[in-house]
Amino acid sequence: MTQALRIGYIVPQFPGQTHIFFWREILALEEMGHEVHVFSTRKPPKGLIAHDWSDEAMARTTYLGSVNPVSALIAGARLLPQGLPGWMLREGARFGKDALVTLSAAQQLAKHAKALQLDHIHAHSCARASLIACFANKLGAPNYSHTLHGPLSDYGPGQRLKWENASFATVITQKLLNEIGNELAGFLPDRISIRPMGVDTNALQRSTPYSVPEHGRPIRIFSCGRLNIVKGHQDLMSAARQLIDQGVDIRVEIAGEDDDGGNGYRLELEAHLKKLHLQDHVKLLGAIDADQVKAKLEEAHLFVLASWHEPLGVAYMEAMSMGVPTIGTAAGGVRELIEDSVNGYLAEPKAPSQLARIIKTLAGDPAALQRLSGAGREHVVAHFRAELGAETLVSEIQYLLAQQAG
Repeated sequence: MTQALRIGYIVPQFPGQTHIFFWREILALEEMGHEVHVFSTRKPPKGLIAHDWSDEAMARTTYLGSVNPVSALIAGARLLPQGLPGWMLREGARFGKDALVTLSAAQQLAKHAKALQLDHIHAHSCARASLIACFANKLGAPNYSHTLHGPLSDYGPGQRLKWENASFATVITQKLLNEIGNELAGFLPDRISIRPMGVDTNALQRSTPYSVPEHGRPIRIFSCGRLNIVKGHQDLMSAARQLIDQGVDIRVEIAGEDDDGGNGYRLELEAHLKKLHLQDHVKLLGAIDADQVKAKLEEAHLFVLASWHEPLGVAYMEAMSMGVPTIGTAAGGVRELIEDSVNGYLAEPKAPSQLARIIKTLAGDPAALQRLSGAGREHVVAHFRAELGAETLVSEIQYLLAQQAG
């Protein structure tokens, strides 16, 4: 049996609407017998707190985001002789701002790490959460690692500092690993693992067999993702308009909210929906909890997410695990999850007409829908189970501690 670990686990703005993966991983680590202490930068806006586990998650999370000038000054003074001015010069002005904002949080994390006797800290982000872990390490906290969930450009400045000081790292796709190999050559830790996000395939399975659309009845399409322009919800709406104009009766439900709790990109989507006269065919559900997502998937004939860019796609995994025929886009790392026409279908991003053609073709092919229902489920069960992330993290920490011991 492996040694029980005390792990610090940092997720920015936790629990967010797409954070079910992190919650599952925390629970999986604890089921393996390890102690997990959860940290975050700040709480999400109230409009994004929709999960049945959110209250429990917030109650056990230590939030580091409130800036304490005294802590920041103490941390800055301790980091000055370690090279803080040089890091700021090397990494640029934007990094200087990030550094000043995170100094207080790093000082707090270092104190918590000492009090809790943490063995390791893992940041599930390569943005400020990773910088907090990096600075905390230099202030006396244990070694840290981080996970890259998307393109490096999404995670701000200071990447060389964050990566060269990390004990190990994980990335979610081979595509991302190739990219950082080119961009950060000479600054990467010795050990980097490909660790795909996973889903609970035991929880995400049907209570009734998948059924194809009935003749003369609407085709039910479900989509789930943040209300952000890159998620392509506006393209799904445009495809829906084309399908309706072609005589295909569909009902589309889109679950998710924007990062401003409904006061951001949602307003643009509502305007687009009205412009296309889709009020009777498309509904924006807002942020819904995991049980509601599962219920919507069980009702759906198709799952469609038309992202412009998707590092991998937990929403696709959930749909496939539930045996829902899935249509994604050939964007980012999605092709490492969905093999076109084998376990799902892929459209090009920003291509509503192509998306409409795929939906129309599948809707008229019951045999293809049944085949995709089974193939998608089998693929996710075999390659994207939720426990994989926790097992990889523990394995890497144990390896690191063994190396340090001797």
